[in-house]
Amino acid sequence: MRASLLVLAAALFGGAAGAAPVEVLVRTPAGLPLADAAVLVEPLAGAPARARARAPAAHVAIEQRGREFIPWMTVVQTGTSVDFPNNDTVRHHVYSFSEPKRFEIKLYAGKPGQPIVFDKPGQVDIGCNIHDWMEAHVLIVDTPYFARTGADGRATIAGVPAGRYRLRLWHPLQKAQGAPDDIEVGDAPVRETLVLDARPREPRPHTEDTDHY
Repeated sequence: MRASLLVLAAALFGGAAGAAPVEVLVRTPAGLPLADAAVLVEPLAGAPARARARAPAAHVAIEQRGREFIPWMTVVQTGTSVDFPNNDTVRHHVYSFSEPKRFEIKLYAGKPGQPIVFDKPGQVDIGCNIHDWMEAHVLIVDTPYFARTGADGRATIAGVPAGRYRLRLWHPLQKAQGAPDDIEVGDAPVRETLVLDARPREPRPHTEDTDHY
């Protein structure tokens, strides 16, 4: 009886042991750090079931401040609700025509009444119908393990359960799709340096408003 209980405990809790961070440095072909790249860790056959079971974040926000979208690039898990608070003194008209999520929030100030639910995977490009230079990009992914690189080109995905995964990169301004890299996660941190052929973001100049909204 005691042996059976031990076997059951191992089955229930053994999978909880063994998780590690995946640390990635992303560079351009010229060797420069690449900011705003999405780093995705996707479970492969052999990854534990819990690697696919984490729920989406409860709250994500893409704000408008200084007549810009902040952050410029966001990664979310499928099913995530995103708020678009307007923290400017002028109104904005936020929209997207991208197939995974078409939506429109007409001229508004403050916080819209309802968030936008990104319920299909894919790339969504967002703009403002009043301020043409404003743009943002959202990548919706099925995996719960992802991160965005900082100005130093580094991203860390914490707590990835032990198993086999596919490591992929994405950037709104990539010139070509980066080759995926299969990795094995155990108890020790996984560290990778990858190259993605993408153009770093260059902020677009603001034009003067002819009307104040």
